[in-house]
Amino acid sequence: MTSEVMAGHPRRGYGCAVTVQTLPAFGALLRGWRERRRLSQFELSVRTGVSARHLSRIETGRAEPSRRMVLRLAEALDVPLRERNALLVAAGFAPAWTETDYWDERLAVAREAIGWILEHHDPLPAVVVDRFGNLLDFNGGAGVLMEDVDPELLSGRVNLARVALHPRGLAPRLRNFGEVRQYFLDRLRAQLAVDDHPAAAELIEEVEGYEPVARDDGGWDGAPSNPIALPLRVRGRRGDLSMFTTIATFGAPRDITVSELAVELFFPLDAATAAVFAEAAAGAETDPIRPSEAARRSREGG
Repeated sequence: MTSEVMAGHPRRGYGCAVTVQTLPAFGALLRGWRERRRLSQFELSVRTGVSARHLSRIETGRAEPSRRMVLRLAEALDVPLRERNALLVAAGFAPAWTETDYWDERLAVAREAIGWILEHHDPLPAVVVDRFGNLLDFNGGAGVLMEDVDPELLSGRVNLARVALHPRGLAPRLRNFGEVRQYFLDRLRAQLAVDDHPAAAELIEEVEGYEPVARDDGGWDGAPSNPIALPLRVRGRRGDLSMFTTIATFGAPRDITVSELAVELFFPLDAATAAVFAEAAAGAETDPIRPSEAARRSREGG
């Protein structure tokens, strides 16, 4: 018989040996996070100051953690805020963190900071995504990068993995399609391991089912033989592009939405790529989608 959570309080079993299948809700979650972080009960004990014996009793339901204990364990295990709320609920406590819509006025300061980054990174591409890679905002440089993508993929809920790997997206022009495909699948699977949400599983299934495209994972003339990070190598109408990315996140967030935001910044691996974006910006041509307004509408797409 598996445990259930009713009215915010998990039902716990006591006084008998249990298996993984019958672990109480909180104990099962705690054990899962500990194993995900590859920590023994002793190692977690050292990090938290809680005895290994007591941790064992908590994991098997023979002891109930206090709210403070739940938060201490979650902090030591570096559990994301969304999953910290799940731990609290499983232990019978109210959630501690709110989840605010990205376009809510309460996140205006966060959006202003992100807008500053997007603006100052132009003419190079920059995008803002949620935990599933759904596009929330972007700058003109990102519009240039996506200008040959089928407009249908740029309406409704725009997803970067879909834009990059769909046969009508960037995929046919990716010189290192295999590397990029694996990168996106690894990111999605990592997210699914943390947050078992149907959206991640459905997106993985969708991407894996795309029709094969012409792949060119061979050499790249003029590119560094050992780039500092996985490159994105694209044949574009303006010329070949070779880029790498960095990801910026908020430090010490207190809102779930803010904690899951990522600003991905693209940088050129060669002078020719930098020149393409500079020339596009100088030409002031119309982007395929308008950043803020289209991104605002995209959140209503699913």
